Amino acid sequence: MPELPEVETVRRGLEPAMEGARFTRVETRRGDLRFAFQPDFVARLEGKTVTGLGRRAKYLLADLSSGDVLLMHLGMSGSFRVEMADGHGATPGAFHHPRGAARTHDHVVFHMSSGATVHFNDPRRFGSMKVVARDEIETEPMLRALGPEPLGNAFDAATLASACAGKKTSLKAALLDQRVVAGLGNIYVCEALYRAHLSPKRSAATLATRAGGPTDRAEHLVDAIRAVLGEAIAAGGSSLRDHRQTSGELGYFQHNFRVYDRKGEPCRTKGCKGTVKRFTQNGRSTFWCPSCQK
Repeated sequence: MPELPEVETVRRGLEPAMEGARFTRVETRRGDLRFAFQPDFVARLEGKTVTGLGRRAKYLLADLSSGDVLLMHLGMSGSFRVEMADGHGATPGAFHHPRGAARTHDHVVFHMSSGATVHFNDPRRFGSMKVVARDEIETEPMLRALGPEPLGNAFDAATLASACAGKKTSLKAALLDQRVVAGLGNIYVCEALYRAHLSPKRSAATLATRAGGPTDRAEHLVDAIRAVLGEAIAAGGSSLRDHRQTSGELGYFQHNFRVYDRKGEPCRTKGCKGTVKRFTQNGRSTFWCPSCQK
């Protein structure tokens, strides 16, 4: 599933086509994606202008001139394709296998006043779209339990330590908990823990002192999370299975992985003679260096 950097890459790719443009026509070519479309879904979009295009965790949020918000999630295999009036096309986001050309999976189509046609293609139909009133967004079930944005001002060592204090779960499990920090997934948690030299098996509670304040480990981890996400966004995301940019190009951060999917390779930490290992943790593959991640 696309993680925060991939979703942010998609947002940036959609921005020129959608922000400031009006929905002139909206097509829903089936009655549902992961969930059924609202009966008034099309009516609440057509004729409205996108005043801003944002992101919350792994969700895209299009603010509308009506005061509503179009909430969108890519799911496992969802992608957007932008086609311009001059015939040029693009697909914001980026993964390894080419996005299928089967238009039968174009389940939602936005015709924009900018001249762009935005197609949402989703073979597995795990994506979702929903229109929510802006003043109800904080209580929206899909968003209300989300923790702070890892690249936002509200996320710091003190916040992370407070969320992890007293937890009996592993550090990796805590970071994957969207209530602790929003938008992180398996790839970037592995990479951040490696950079911070922290074991994914370590107790999450060790990020906090007895008084609940942040330890040095929390400080290093927050810095590592911010760094790896920033680099991944700059690289256009990680191209693994499904993710593809709206430009159709693949992301390149997978070439910068220091630990993820590098089982059996020498550790890249300077001076470390360890070897990258893989084990299954909470049903997910974890990659780490037992020698320098403690």
